[in-house]
Amino acid sequence: MTWIGYVCLLSALASCDRAATAEAPSSPGLELGTFALADKGVIDGDTIRVRGLDESVRLLSLDTEEVFHGERERGEAERDFDAYRERKRAESARPPKFGSPLGEAAAEFARDFFKGVESVRLVRDNPKEIYGHFGRYLAYALVEKSGAWVNYNVECVRAGMSPYFTKYGYSERFHEALVNAEAEARKAKRGIWNRKARGYGDYDERAAWWNARAKFIQAFERDGVADAQRVSLGDDDASARLEAKLGTEVSVMSTLGSIRHFKGLVRVELDMPRKQVFPIIFFDKEVFRQSRIEGFRSEPVRVRGRIERYEKGDYRTLQIVVRDPSQVTLPRLPFDD
Repeated sequence: MTWIGYVCLLSALASCDRAATAEAPSSPGLELGTFALADKGVIDGDTIRVRGLDESVRLLSLDTEEVFHGERERGEAERDFDAYRERKRAESARPPKFGSPLGEAAAEFARDFFKGVESVRLVRDNPKEIYGHFGRYLAYALVEKSGAWVNYNVECVRAGMSPYFTKYGYSERFHEALVNAEAEARKAKRGIWNRKARGYGDYDERAAWWNARAKFIQAFERDGVADAQRVSLGDDDASARLEAKLGTEVSVMSTLGSIRHFKGLVRVELDMPRKQVFPIIFFDKEVFRQSRIEGFRSEPVRVRGRIERYEKGDYRTLQIVVRDPSQVTLPRLPFDD
């Protein structure tokens, strides 16, 4: 059976239980809207474009494998996939993303799922989480089929095209449906759960990493319910909240981006939506070393401190200065053991 035929089989399997992913009308603030799918609107298994939005939509709780980027990569994988996968894995300390036949299958599954769909309903987990760091919208995609709204994100997991992706936190609205969909796909050995499939093959390791991050994020969010001084930098109103708290102590959390070493300081940048960053400043490089933050690039971190304003010429920014390593809290990840 070709991989395209395999996708069609998975699509048929997934359609058997689509009714379970339908949901009632969205709560105010959680619905982005209903849109027509753009021409060639399926980018890959976890990204689509719709008419009326200026950026693509990164589909929440999904992380399908990558499509091949160029014929050279495709050819290497076709000649000896195991050797190709080992080379890719050796290039990174963390489980990497790379093109695979299962990535191509996921994109084909998405094209099949959205084929003939006239409208796509985009809903959110959190009304404040609108954009990712690279400016893409964050949403679940629901389409109407046979009179019911069907959640593509859940069906993609059910078909074995993606695990339940928790790297950026657990789903607030569809956690149970996603857990059940993954369990069903695992049991049926669909897609990524089929040992003979040519894909990453290391999802237990990835899940341990992602769930450790999700628990770290969840702990911060639960603390935030009772503590107004906690600011998630991924929220669209984070900049306004930080401005309102100028001169007060807060605890912020986000993914660690760039780290820049200068003669008299180290500037650590925490990601914010639409390519904005929030700077964390270390004037004492020994404090920076003791904080261990440098080993956590691209991981979520928490930093506590007083919001200060820095100005030089036309440049103005808010920042936190770290004077003690205890101001930094890091997640406990499997790689630390």
